[in-house]
Amino acid sequence: MSPDMASVVLYFQVHQPFRLRRYSVFDTDRHYFDDYKNAETLRKVAQKSYIPANKVLLETIRAHHGRFRCALSLTGAALEQFRQYVPEALEGFQELAATGCVEFLDETYHHSLAFLYSREEFRAQVEQHRKLVKELFNQEPRVFRNTELIYNNDLAHFIAHAGYDAIITEGADHILGTRSPNFVYRPPHAKIKVLLKNYRLSDDIAFRFSSRTWEQWPLTAEKFALWVSQINGNGFLCNLFFDYETFGERHWADTGIFDFLRHLPAKVLERGDNDFLTPSQTIDRYEPAGEIDVPHMISWADAERDLSSWLGNAMQSNALHELYKLEAGLKEKGDQQLLSDWRRLTSSDHFYYMCTKHWADPAQQKYFSPYESPYDSYINFMNVLDNIQSRLRE
Repeated sequence: MSPDMASVVLYFQVHQPFRLRRYSVFDTDRHYFDDYKNAETLRKVAQKSYIPANKVLLETIRAHHGRFRCALSLTGAALEQFRQYVPEALEGFQELAATGCVEFLDETYHHSLAFLYSREEFRAQVEQHRKLVKELFNQEPRVFRNTELIYNNDLAHFIAHAGYDAIITEGADHILGTRSPNFVYRPPHAKIKVLLKNYRLSDDIAFRFSSRTWEQWPLTAEKFALWVSQINGNGFLCNLFFDYETFGERHWADTGIFDFLRHLPAKVLERGDNDFLTPSQTIDRYEPAGEIDVPHMISWADAERDLSSWLGNAMQSNALHELYKLEAGLKEKGDQQLLSDWRRLTSSDHFYYMCTKHWADPAQQKYFSPYESPYDSYINFMNVLDNIQSRLRE
């Protein structure tokens, strides 16, 4: 292999939760979700982000005759809503699948924290998602990503036993130490490969691209391709993982983000022997450089790279505990509509809205939460959960 080479692994995450409507303690209606708000949000984000980004990816794949490749993961919650509200966005994703240059990964159907609370429910949601990926994109996923890249050794073992060949997670400094995220790794005592996000380069695109106060602004495709090439010699990979909303929603079209995406492949490919690989191609080509030991849970969220965004306060812990307490009874009852409603409540977003650590940051607050405060989010969620519980007792 040429020493002057880096394989770029681009992975995009797509998720939209079923947001709850305002639900008071006196409500008895069994319809908990804000259909108007969910449809409006999805249409807005699809028009600004998903549809134009799909178009750019498709044109770029065709322009490079298969040399440009990437990966996507779309939650079941998002896919259900695409089907219902924005079928043209779903068709765009299916067109990408048909090129043979886009790999679809597996994850929990509802973008849930199920692995932390119920292995049985985790397995059920993963299988539900797997079936939908097969149905919509005609792919059998080999690579897994957990919600918010939450990961530890236990998860790696579980996923290896489930038959996956690789899992992706955050290249957090405290697990890597002096090592580089630009290699394939393996967990202790499990036959599965681990791909770690290069968070510095990923975040240059995901968070800093349109920041005029950033010393590297404006970020051009040429400049970024140079940074990718500088990896050569310190690893073989450049794992760029981020939300698909980076394109058009977090950074609007007028920042030049779509032009950046359109030109980046050519600039990367013209330097040395650089190439683009899907996660599956990556693990087929590269052997692990060593073992990565992650006894405690990590994620790709915030500077802490931990679970505090979903489990950082008593409201979140209580809501999650009460939610999963209902699981056994619900499954015994066998009411599929009730189970479906409960599963929609497992989406991690509901607990993120209860997070108090972001509340001092108005930008975070406005961008992520539809509620006046984390407390309002908690009360609304618990009112819905109380009604689920009353239906369970019927």
